[in-house]
Amino acid sequence: MARILFTAINYWPEPAGNAPYTTALAEHLVQAGHRVSVVTGVPHYPSWHVSPAYRYGFTWREEIRGVEVIRKRHMVPPRQTLWGRALYEGTFLLSGLTARPARPDLIVAVVPSLSGAMMARLFARRWGIPYAVIVQDLMGRAASETGIKGGRKVASLIARAEGWSLRRAGLVAVVSDAFSPYLLAVGVPEGRIARLPNWVLRESGEGDRAETRSRLGWQDDQVIVLHAGNMGLKQHLEQVLAAAQLAQDLAPHYRFVLMGDGNQRLKLEKEAAGLRNLSFLGSQSDRDYDLALRGADVLLVSERATVVDMSLPSKLTAYFSAGRPIIAAVRPDGATYKEIVRSGAGMLVEADRPELLLEAIDRLFRDPNLGYRLAEAGQNYASDSLAAPAALARAEELVNRLLNGSRAETHS
Repeated sequence: MARILFTAINYWPEPAGNAPYTTALAEHLVQAGHRVSVVTGVPHYPSWHVSPAYRYGFTWREEIRGVEVIRKRHMVPPRQTLWGRALYEGTFLLSGLTARPARPDLIVAVVPSLSGAMMARLFARRWGIPYAVIVQDLMGRAASETGIKGGRKVASLIARAEGWSLRRAGLVAVVSDAFSPYLLAVGVPEGRIARLPNWVLRESGEGDRAETRSRLGWQDDQVIVLHAGNMGLKQHLEQVLAAAQLAQDLAPHYRFVLMGDGNQRLKLEKEAAGLRNLSFLGSQSDRDYDLALRGADVLLVSERATVVDMSLPSKLTAYFSAGRPIIAAVRPDGATYKEIVRSGAGMLVEADRPELLLEAIDRLFRDPNLGYRLAEAGQNYASDSLAAPAALARAEELVNRLLNGSRAETHS
């Protein structure tokens, strides 16, 4: 079997974002008989604080469930600024290139970060081997769409670096078809683009819904509207705060819950001071995360109105599997909108229209059958289209194709 190297700044034990998918794929390839190594960063996401176990040192070598993990020190910015992001990317690239993994037969990079893809191309050139890139987010698009100060001015520069990293890849796997036009524009050949959607990481399992709500302090007569996951610029959770402000008088039985962490959490907590119907929950264990989703009445997706095709929220797979209706306050021509439509699992409202968000919640509250139909559609979509065995088998097939010397892959 082959020796495969991943270059990805995020990896286990990070609980959110792309880390769980990279970890699951690496471990699956080990189980398939390959020898797998990962050059990664220090655990820091989604809190954007370095895990205490990795605060001191420059390099750590571990073996985690059969995967050799080489962690390299890099800068973790406390706030999302353009210069902070540049140092984050640059320091991981430079430190990662000092890693000394055994010569692999294939490299698989994961974007984000952009430096993971750049590292893969440089390693591949050093060893004369093929590399593939899994694109979870588009970094050039992110610079212009997330609202980071100065991002639009450097978006074209980032796009050029992104194109340089991706054009030579034997395969570019995307989690959403919406990414393809951008990749074609930066010079990735169409025949090397393949769709590899994220999958349901685990079965949501059974739990006592009443016990979960009681444990979390959610009353039986409250409609719990839950947003789970990262609290960053892209999520634009200020629109949720605005909806909660309106609901205090119009619908006091609606309770908004923001669960997770992120670089905008402290700012949001300050802005939400005095909102009696909005609360925060920290990051949860896998089991408690799934139970919280199942215990809520509505699952919420929130995105900035400028977000078009830069990413597809990784939490959607868990949302679909949880069997709860979804409301997405997103741009109507974006990747998230298209995935919700594809699933049939949710209602869509225009971003930055908190009154429309309340109307959608009210419609679900008054029409339980509608909520049931949406929830059932989400679970069916998760089981039929996002099952882990099929997705991992697809990923393994693509890996084997590259190992066997085939660069081209028909878009599918």
